Amino acid sequence: MKKGKKYVAVASKVDSNKLYTIEEACALVKETSTVKFDATVDVSFRLNIDPKYADQQLRGTIALPHGNGKTKKILAITRNHEAAKEAGADFVGDKDMLEKIQRENWFGFDVVVATPDMMASLGRIAKLLGPKGLMPNPKSGTVTMDVAKAVAEIKAGKIEYRLDKTNIIHCPIGKVSFGAEKLLQNYETLLNAIVKAKPAAAKGTYLKSVAISTTMGVGIKINPRQ
Repeated sequence: MKKGKKYVAVASKVDSNKLYTIEEACALVKETSTVKFDATVDVSFRLNIDPKYADQQLRGTIALPHGNGKTKKILAITRNHEAAKEAGADFVGDKDMLEKIQRENWFGFDVVVATPDMMASLGRIAKLLGPKGLMPNPKSGTVTMDVAKAVAEIKAGKIEYRLDKTNIIHCPIGKVSFGAEKLLQNYETLLNAIVKAKPAAAKGTYLKSVAISTTMGVGIKINPRQ
């Protein structure tokens, strides 16, 4: 596949054979962004664990100190409509919202937060929500009695990290406009959470490789031993 002139130009600034420090990488992301908009900065961790085994699955949530620069639309499924609205939920309801999803195939939201008493009703449309990664889960903090708190945390920049089938965790850690210092602090917060969540069954080198990149930008390899 032929690369564009802008991509080729910024790619020359990155040594594909070098393992950068995270400080160097965070400073480079602005120089390697090829788009006119405020690009998202993503980090990918390849881990030496296998999610096929129950004792090696990895999933959790973390509040980044500077948020991730994305505003998520939240659907709150709860009978306490007022509290969810006050916390900043974009859409609030209970069975009426679930019927809307079924009837209209409506997915105008990014996250679903629900109270435990609504999970039986949600289970009926799990086949619709599940494949899109929208099914609420206690492990991600989206099934809770305190919906208002969950909504407020997500709006403030709380993100979910999850190991995929290829043993990689992909997460946004901010925008190019954040600058190197804020990106570094967000990265370190996420890295610490992933290291702390290391499964007991994991053997050998836990972090196999790490890379950071911007939207449509060049991947910058980071030294995983740093």
